[in-house]
Amino acid sequence: MTPTPSVRTAPAPRTDPATATDAQQPAAAGEQPYEYRRKPLVEPDWTRFPGWRDVTRDQWESAQWQRVNCVKNIKQLRAVLGDTVDERFYDDLAADQAATATMSMLVPPQMINTMVPFAPMSTDALLADPIRRYMIPVASDRRTDWPSHPYASRDSLHEHDMWVAEGLTHRYPTKVLAELLSTCPQYCGHCTRMDLVGNSTPAVEKLKLTLKPVDRYDAHIAYLKAHPGVRDVVVSGGDVANVPWRNLESYLMRLLEIETIRDIRLATKALMGLPQHWLQPEVVEGLERVARTAGRRGVNLAIHTHVNHAQSLTPLVARAAQTALDVGVRDVRNQGVLMRGVNATAPELLDLCFALQGETGILPYYFYMCDMIPNAEHWRVPVWHAQQLQHDIMGYLPGYATPRIVCDVPFVGKRWVHMLTEYDRERGISYWTKNYRTSIEAADLEALQKRYAYYDPIDTLPETGRQWWDEHQLDPA
Repeated sequence: MTPTPSVRTAPAPRTDPATATDAQQPAAAGEQPYEYRRKPLVEPDWTRFPGWRDVTRDQWESAQWQRVNCVKNIKQLRAVLGDTVDERFYDDLAADQAATATMSMLVPPQMINTMVPFAPMSTDALLADPIRRYMIPVASDRRTDWPSHPYASRDSLHEHDMWVAEGLTHRYPTKVLAELLSTCPQYCGHCTRMDLVGNSTPAVEKLKLTLKPVDRYDAHIAYLKAHPGVRDVVVSGGDVANVPWRNLESYLMRLLEIETIRDIRLATKALMGLPQHWLQPEVVEGLERVARTAGRRGVNLAIHTHVNHAQSLTPLVARAAQTALDVGVRDVRNQGVLMRGVNATAPELLDLCFALQGETGILPYYFYMCDMIPNAEHWRVPVWHAQQLQHDIMGYLPGYATPRIVCDVPFVGKRWVHMLTEYDRERGISYWTKNYRTSIEAADLEALQKRYAYYDPIDTLPETGRQWWDEHQLDPA
């Protein structure tokens, strides 16, 4: 007779109506909390949009056509959507752009085509769409009680403070971030580099890169040659898809000549937002040359992309990812961002991860908690919510394809969400420690003994916590 295992029922996690998720609701008797069903990828019909009724497949699959027809303003969006949405939406969008948007509008047709992909377009459907919610934010999305956390900042991770050359952030002991440029093929509303990336908005006057690209790249290479302790370079921006391929290939080949560099990661949301770019013959052939050189020299070459919802994954995205793997890129990995209204439930995350791993060959790698930038509180989730999501997605995916949910703590770096040392749930303050110094802490003898604070969105706190912040504002000591 098989013994019955001893089971203790864990206490129910504390929830708040503002952030409760479907994943936290108990499943009915005999049902699994999540049921996997394979969903083959489909390219939505772009001709359903009035402005693209006559667009051919050859045009749609052209990177040049996609770039020329990016939506940059309300007038262009009207031309695409026609009368499928009403003035209520456009007024909402105009109000956000005039007062609170931290990123200018730039959305490729490929991304717009994944909004409300398989239902009639309408104002309400577009407002509810998860891709729209972070790519084309409107004023009614934002919170009016706490639109920004009191400790939000334009460069919330202090990357600019850690520049060792223009655009080169040395934050971790063995790794650097190389920002080659400050533009992308698309601008996400929640961009953590909103201080630098994209055009200025009424809410944010952007910083500017001042060096010529050739001088910036020379400074990067010189620093890396002089610091053999750095072995890993994340090549980003902006987005590397906006670097002319000849220039990008030259930069990568120079990195590959440095004996101490062993990992190179190319950061590009455009693998999803503009897959047509990564399917251009010039890019494919050049990527193969770089991958072949990396393989010969024993360097791990990977692409990191940024997909936040399963709707974004289409056959074109899968083809772009598979092409990169076919020409010798070792891995294509995804780094998403947790956002309320987009993907902050276990079913949404699991649907996305299965589509990534099973249908596109992209490895689910990280989900970051949305950073503490201005006007982002409606997207951010509290630490306890992220911990619950990590719990709820375990056991469904293969272990190698189960993403880690991480909190990027200012001055600390990425930490798994369960690695905090103390957590004041009432006031929404978590405390974290670290085991290395950043490039600006060489003289700080106490850096490894300090506790570093991270803050939950205030609207997710209990009433007593919200009252406490009302009274204390910038004095949480």
